[in-house]
Amino acid sequence: MGAISQTNVNFVGSHCGVSIGEDGPSQMALEDIAMFRTIPGATVFYPSDAVSTERAAELAANTKGVCFIRTSRPNTPIIYDSNEPFAVGQGKLIRQSANDQILIIGAGVTLHEAVTASDELAKSGIGARVIDPFTVKPLDVNLIVTHAKKVGGRVITVEDHYPEGGLGEAVMSAVATHRDIIVKKLAVTAVPRSGPPNVLLDMFGISAKCIVNAAKEFLKQ
Repeated sequence: MGAISQTNVNFVGSHCGVSIGEDGPSQMALEDIAMFRTIPGATVFYPSDAVSTERAAELAANTKGVCFIRTSRPNTPIIYDSNEPFAVGQGKLIRQSANDQILIIGAGVTLHEAVTASDELAKSGIGARVIDPFTVKPLDVNLIVTHAKKVGGRVITVEDHYPEGGLGEAVMSAVATHRDIIVKKLAVTAVPRSGPPNVLLDMFGISAKCIVNAAKEFLKQ
């Protein structure tokens, strides 16, 4: 009804995904991105640190239509300088090198896992580029396609969300017409359980270790 009536309304969803830990599956939002992505004209923000969260709130307040900001529970390191500019539909390239072989796209908690994975892969001589989409809808298609092609078309998406309708499917839709880009999607594929956040990230295949393993397998293909 909000879309039909062209309502200007902002929603914030916190405690998303398995990363909330011990609160358990009844409290873990794992389908929220999918729900809001289906609303015509909606904007879906997925900030990854305190700075980008503040910018998302400011942008949502000045964006027409339905806006959803997905926030995370865990304390996460600051990635961006306090003066970093953000815009709807514009992602950020936060890690790159001249010899990158793969592109990793993560958001929220999984962006930090992606950065850690990039560091670990570098120890094995594998360059991994990392993108923060900032908004899942609209997605920065040009940024993703440009850098996917620069690394040979190998893309890994990792999300603290069910596979259906989330970041991975948004990226897959964005690159569907590019035959030279292949996307491997890491997501929570089963109803989760209670436990320490780092244990659950590993158990459900979205930790830095899982990203490293997926990247190495990808490069063998």
